[in-house]
Amino acid sequence: MATLLGQTMSFALPYKISVLVFIENLAGEQLLMLRAKQPNLGVWTPIGGKLEMATGESPLQCAVRETAEETGLVVREEDMHLFAMIAEKAYQGETHWLMFLFRCKTPIERLPPDIKEGRFAFWSREAIKGLAIPETDQAALWPIFDKYREGFVSLRADCSVSPIKITIEQIVGGR
Repeated sequence: MATLLGQTMSFALPYKISVLVFIENLAGEQLLMLRAKQPNLGVWTPIGGKLEMATGESPLQCAVRETAEETGLVVREEDMHLFAMIAEKAYQGETHWLMFLFRCKTPIERLPPDIKEGRFAFWSREAIKGLAIPETDQAALWPIFDKYREGFVSLRADCSVSPIKITIEQIVGGR
């Protein structure tokens, strides 16, 4: 809300839909990208991207496409497991995000080459705790991955407050 000439104005933030894909190597380390572009410039995140909404692309199709484009790993739809859906409100004060989180069941054999979006590295789950990662990843993504990667969870994250408020909406399975 903002005030202009004594009137209260509200500004709608754009809503974007994206996927994140969690990929492991044969040693069980996570593949992360050090982002060279916004959002998340300068921090480590799983690979992913926005849905091609003009073509009617589904989140699963997007996960398969982004995996191939960003890592060169060619997978089938059945190689992906949707384990979480997160609605982020007012991320960085700029955008609402609806994110679908997938775990790739096919390990990647080697580190992909750098791309314009960033560079890659493998990290143990323990080492990720000490990396520069987005606040929402620290508060929600990685704990969700640890607990629900074999099941499914839906949640919302209110990024307009600090600390971020996480609300679990639905859980199916998990650890």
